[in-house]
Amino acid sequence: MIDTEFLAALEAGTLPEAEFDHAGHVRAAWLYLRQDTFPEALAKMSRALRSYASAHGKADRYHETVTVAFLALINERLQLHGDGGDWRSFLAHNQELLDRRLLRHYYRPETLASPAARRVFILGEFRDPPYGA
Repeated sequence: MIDTEFLAALEAGTLPEAEFDHAGHVRAAWLYLRQDTFPEALAKMSRALRSYASAHGKADRYHETVTVAFLALINERLQLHGDGGDWRSFLAHNQELLDRRLLRHYYRPETLASPAARRVFILGEFRDPPYGA
């Protein structure tokens, strides 16, 4: 599926759940960040995630801290190393973004599991980047 179709399906809530795994979330963030500033991309990503979750009967799945933190990490890679030209190239040079445990280098598991972190963005507690910036 090409990028425009991917985002359109995500925003319409019709993207198959199998295509919206963790890599799909990273792809959506990468696409939004390529077309907008960080604040605008964050607003679009948050809106798309909330809408998609609601459309699939999982409105409680949205997690503010995970969304903002991953978007910030993806933006960091984009700004420091470029967009790779296309999704597959970007991903090939930023494989660490596919590690769902990546945020454990910035947060304690109990913080991420908290209701507060789900509701509002919690600034990272420590930084020990495993992959370098």
